[in-house]
Amino acid sequence: MYPLIEIQTVPIEIQMKVTNARLEYARGTAQMEISRDKGGLQIRSQPIRVNIDTFEARSSVMPTTAQNIQQGAQKGMQAAYQATGILAREGRMMMEAKIGESVIPELAREATLQQPVQLNVQFLPSAAPDISWDGGEMNIRYEMDKLNFDWRMEQMNFTFVPGDIEFTMTQRPDVVIKYVGGPLYVPPSSDPDYEPVDVKA
Repeated sequence: MYPLIEIQTVPIEIQMKVTNARLEYARGTAQMEISRDKGGLQIRSQPIRVNIDTFEARSSVMPTTAQNIQQGAQKGMQAAYQATGILAREGRMMMEAKIGESVIPELAREATLQQPVQLNVQFLPSAAPDISWDGGEMNIRYEMDKLNFDWRMEQMNFTFVPGDIEFTMTQRPDVVIKYVGGPLYVPPSSDPDYEPVDVKA
């Protein structure tokens, strides 16, 4: 036996439209000022410098008073040492002399022969000057021009537009009931396809 009724449900349909919020502003006028800072080129040059110290060279030709005193003292000490040595040697020779030996002429001859001849010839100046130098230097500095931009804008008006959500129902919900069975005959025996029911047991 088949069902005689068919029930069908129709769901609701809703369409949603969303409008985003936005911020609107009215454009204003703007002013711009441009200023210029000039740069430049700077060159600083320092040439090489030569240092010449001629103190020792000049002192070898014409000593200072202090150097004369120091050199005289050294020569005096050296002469005293040499004289002490000579006197000691000559005194010893005289003490050890024998009768008949001519010691004094021998000493005079040795003193004459051993004494070097001083010609007072020397190269002047005897000391070279002290020469030193400082290297040269060159500094170059270049600075480009600068542009300054100053923007001046008027007050701007902003308008806030809020968002919006819109719902539209495109289809209402519904229940559809449909009879799918055949026709009903009264009495049932009037049905052309009627078959009597056998109730015998």
